Formats: sequence, structure tokens, C-alpha cells
Amino acid sequence: MSERLEVRILKRLPGFTLEVAWTAGDGVAVLFGPSGAGKTLTLQCLAGLLRPDEGRLVVDGRVLFDAGRVDVPPQARRVGYVFQGYALFPHLTVADNVGFGLRDLPAARRVEKTAEVLERLGLAEHARRLPRELSGGQRQRVALGRALAIDPALLLLDEPLSALDAPLRRALRDELRAILSEWRTAAVLVTHDFTEAYRLGDRIVVYDAGRVVQSAPRSELLWQPASEPVARIMGIRNVLRGTVVKATPDRIQIRWRGQLLEAVNSPSRSYLPAADSPIAFFIRPEYVRLIRKDRGAADPSHHMNLMEGAVVGEEDFGTTWSLRIRLDAPGAAAQGDHDLEVEVPHLVYEILEIDRDRRWQFSIHRGSIHVLPA
Repeated sequence: MSERLEVRILKRLPGFTLEVAWTAGDGVAVLFGPSGAGKTLTLQCLAGLLRPDEGRLVVDGRVLFDAGRVDVPPQARRVGYVFQGYALFPHLTVADNVGFGLRDLPAARRVEKTAEVLERLGLAEHARRLPRELSGGQRQRVALGRALAIDPALLLLDEPLSALDAPLRRALRDELRAILSEWRTAAVLVTHDFTEAYRLGDRIVVYDAGRVVQSAPRSELLWQPASEPVARIMGIRNVLRGTVVKATPDRIQIRWRGQLLEAVNSPSRSYLPAADSPIAFFIRPEYVRLIRKDRGAADPSHHMNLMEGAVVGEEDFGTTWSLRIRLDAPGAAAQGDHDLEVEVPHLVYEILEIDRDRRWQFSIHRGSIHVLPA
């Protein structure tokens, strides 16, 4: 896949330095990370609203910025920008908002182009309304229409769903994905919500403190975070630390909380960790398997990484329960008051009567223990 977007930025501000480099191909690149990491600053540099001290910005082979040589003004960059909160003009109608960037076109063509965009986004019947008369989803589409009407080479979206309440946010996330896919415009979207990043992005660029700590296709990032800090930024649960007992090209044995765990060694690892070296890994809560007590004693040859512990806390998420389990092992728990977070469907919680029975054996398949690179 050819790269449609090349980004290299160095921008020094009082108390903060943005120094990032990444590329992206077709589709949506999502800048993901905590607030204050430099994501919006990157959008402002791409749009020409902020000038990097050094760097290079290229969109579809066209150089927008090259320090000391090229600096295309914002109005000539063909970049559409959807601001956080949408920033619609409250005194203009839907049609006038969408057509705002087309002021240089002849009047007839401006009206025609605006009508085309309104029709594609399902806004034609609202053309004469003002923004205050629209729903949150309709306002989002107007902001998208205004940005897309200029046929941008690049579309920038700064937390486009943050102004919405949770139920509407979920619904419009899928609608936004469909619009971006249909329009086939290269896009860069900013968010600090990983679910949003995963659902909307083709490539996810992880930011932290003004740096890129990983850039990868979304599926690769989900299963192969580049480091322990990246896993924590992503909000992955059960990020743990142990000690290497033995490592081979296809297996790693880890000592953790008095347990000997066996994990599959990732084929992407280019080295074998030495015995007795510290190692970080994570276990997804939904991959921990509780052992049913009505089927006899657990068979260690069948149940990998077999352990015992007690439920010391829980939280009901409606369709699932999150259980906090502390192992039957001496010493401090790995995560405050518990060692592992385990997620079970609501039906399983009821069938196993977990609210009454708090002591459990559980197992973890070796392929569900994900070793993190050093």
C-alpha cells in the first residue's frame, strides 16, 4: 500500500515539545493517546494553523511543508477540518454552513455543489434550518459536509464525537465510519478513547508526551502493543510483571506470584529473554477461564496455567461482570487488592452463582498470555 501521508514535525512550545514522525496509507489514521500528548497540535500543523520549527508534511505526493523551503498557506492546502464541538456558524443555515468553503466558486456551481453534499449526507430536508434546530448527529454531519464540500485531499477530525452523550456517541461512531469509507478521503482523526480509535481507524498512531510510541494497523496494535507503556496507554487490563524462568523460540516460562506460567513466544520477537530477567506481559480478562465445580477436579494436563483464588471484588457492566480475583499465594497482590481481573458473561455469573460462591480455580491458555517487548 502506497503512503498517502507523510508526517514529520518538530515544534517547541513553552513547557512542551512535539517531535513525531509517522506515515499512513489509504483510509483513516487515528492519533490516539492521553490528553496533552500533542495530537491536536499535529492536526494544526497539518492544516497550516501552526508552523513546525522543523519537519516535512506530504499529502498524496504534494509537499505542504518542508522547513525553510515550502510552506503552503492554509487556504491553499485543500485540507478539511472538523473541529471539536463542530464550530458551526450559528447564524448560518445548514446549506450556508456546508457551502462556506465554496465562496470562490461561481454562485450557480456553489449552490449545485452544496446540494450534492447535503443529499449525500442526508441533510437536504434540513437545508434551511439553523444549527440550534438540529440534533447532535445532524450537527456532526453538517460539520463533515462543510469539510468535505471542498473535495479535500485530507480530512482532519479533532475528537468529533466528544460533544455527544454516550448512547448517541456509539450510534454516530458507526455512521461516521460509513461516511468516511464512502467518501474515500484520506483522514486523520484524534481521540483518547481506544474503542473509538479501533472502530474508526485503519492505522492507529499512539502518542504520549509529544512522541509517537507505536504506529500500527489497528489489529496489530490490539494484540501486539510495542511495550508496557503502550499497553497501559491503551487501557489494557492485567498488565503484569514477572521473571523469566526459561525461554525457547516457541515457549516462555514465567514466574509470577508464586506461579509458573507458560506463554507462547511471539514469532515477532527477535531475541530470547535471559533466565531470571524481568518481563512484562498481559492477560485479557475475557480469556481467563473459571473451572466448573460440578464436573470434578480440574485436570492439570487439560487446563493450562491452573491457579486458585478468591473473588475480592466485582462490578456489573450489564452484559458482563468484571471480577477481581486474589490468588491463594503469600505476598502482596499484583494490582492493589487483587491479582487478576476476570470478565465473565452475565449468564455465566448467574449459572455459576458467583455472587454466593467466591472461591474458584481458573486457567489461562498459554496463547492468551501476551509477552510484551522490553
